[in-house]
Amino acid sequence: MANTDDDISRWHAANPGVFESWVNTWQDIVYNTALSVLMHETDAEDVAQDVFVSLYKNSHTFRGESAISTWLYRVTVNRCTDLLRQRNRGKKWWGKREEVPVAEDWITFEHPGVLAEHKDHAVVLFNAIRKLPDHQRTAFVLNKVEGLRIVEIADIMKRSPASVESLLSRANQNLRQWLKKYYEAQVNTQ
Repeated sequence: MANTDDDISRWHAANPGVFESWVNTWQDIVYNTALSVLMHETDAEDVAQDVFVSLYKNSHTFRGESAISTWLYRVTVNRCTDLLRQRNRGKKWWGKREEVPVAEDWITFEHPGVLAEHKDHAVVLFNAIRKLPDHQRTAFVLNKVEGLRIVEIADIMKRSPASVESLLSRANQNLRQWLKKYYEAQVNTQ
């Protein structure tokens, strides 16, 4: 079906309130997923808005063959991945990811799901997550932050469950290694 203004208008007229219901149900999840992957509030807001604009324009093509949540996660992850690729293109001049200058908002990044008494540890953890390669970060966030099962992540990322398990294993290994170094350095400076 062609994505024309008439098709979109007809679908929304025939399905009053459906789009609004989807937005009300999923806006926090889409935003929090984007925020967890990108770790930048403004970018997460932009991605969330873009996802819902895409949903509005393409809702008439939704056939229900998979859950709307799967579609929304997939679009959110794809938009985040595109944005991260754009960022990484500019990093080529800096060399390794760890050597890239860190923006101030990375250091002060606060996720709405983190309790006040855990903010210091969360900053350290999210800075370590930021260092993960994009696919590892996405799989880790979807599993550990969003609580999705491996099968769901595989569907969203268009990978096999074994591939997702491998990404999660490498992400956990990398995080353990980086966090161990960080906390050992903290102990040695005290």
